[in-house]
Amino acid sequence: MANIQDNKSLKSRLGLFAVYFILAIFTILAIYPLIWLFMNSFKTTTEFQLNKLGFAQKPTFINYQDAWVRGKFPMLIVNSVLYTGITTIMIILLSFMSGFAFAKIKMKSTKVLHGSYVIGLLMTLQSIMVPLFLVINWMHLYDTKLGVLIPYIGIGLPMGVYLATEFIKSIPDALIESARLEGAKYWKIFISIIFPMGRPVATTIAILTVTGTWNEFMLINILTSSDANKSLPVGVQKFAGALSSDFGKQFASLVIGLVPMLVFYMIFRKEITKGVAAGAVKG
Repeated sequence: MANIQDNKSLKSRLGLFAVYFILAIFTILAIYPLIWLFMNSFKTTTEFQLNKLGFAQKPTFINYQDAWVRGKFPMLIVNSVLYTGITTIMIILLSFMSGFAFAKIKMKSTKVLHGSYVIGLLMTLQSIMVPLFLVINWMHLYDTKLGVLIPYIGIGLPMGVYLATEFIKSIPDALIESARLEGAKYWKIFISIIFPMGRPVATTIAILTVTGTWNEFMLINILTSSDANKSLPVGVQKFAGALSSDFGKQFASLVIGLVPMLVFYMIFRKEITKGVAAGAVKG
């Protein structure tokens, strides 16, 4: 009997070891490109050509200095923060306000309006790019920050409205009715009941919006022409593309482009995990 238990224990340990070993391999495969990029960002082009895999023998920060100044990264980072921050706040507020109306306020037009948002989930960016450009140009908003923010908010709303609506549907109607009987207006119910209860879903919407807006590349390239309105990903691509033979500065610019999202994840990793899990359950 003891031998059987020992064999089971041994098999269990071997199985656990195999799982961790496989996870370690995949972790290394995922992390190594980032480490390689970071290591080579401190090399000159000559050293990189002679030593592509090892650490820099004579690390230099000149690549970062040149990329930071010549690439206009301070301005681009401010633009990205502005686009991402405003878009995220507006999508969260509009999503919950619309979701509250669709889920708890009975109107004849509710189903039609909600259906229009659902249709928005099926539309690809490529299919609306040309008409979107024409509309923005017709509104005289081409190459303006407002001309970027309006499409960003509009494109992100369908998913936000869907998640918020499905969550608010799970809130008991009796809770809303009791608040109404006590004389609470809809805006008071929204502020004191709906929004506080929906924080996990709001976190999920925020995560999706922040990552999607910050990394967006195609649309802002079409809707803007001047560097003053470009975002960080566009600036990184433009700077790196102009230095096809200067690998060190290319790598430095790519690292600068990666750092904000890495910092965002490190700071909010617990909220990201909780928000995604809660949003998935509620949705």
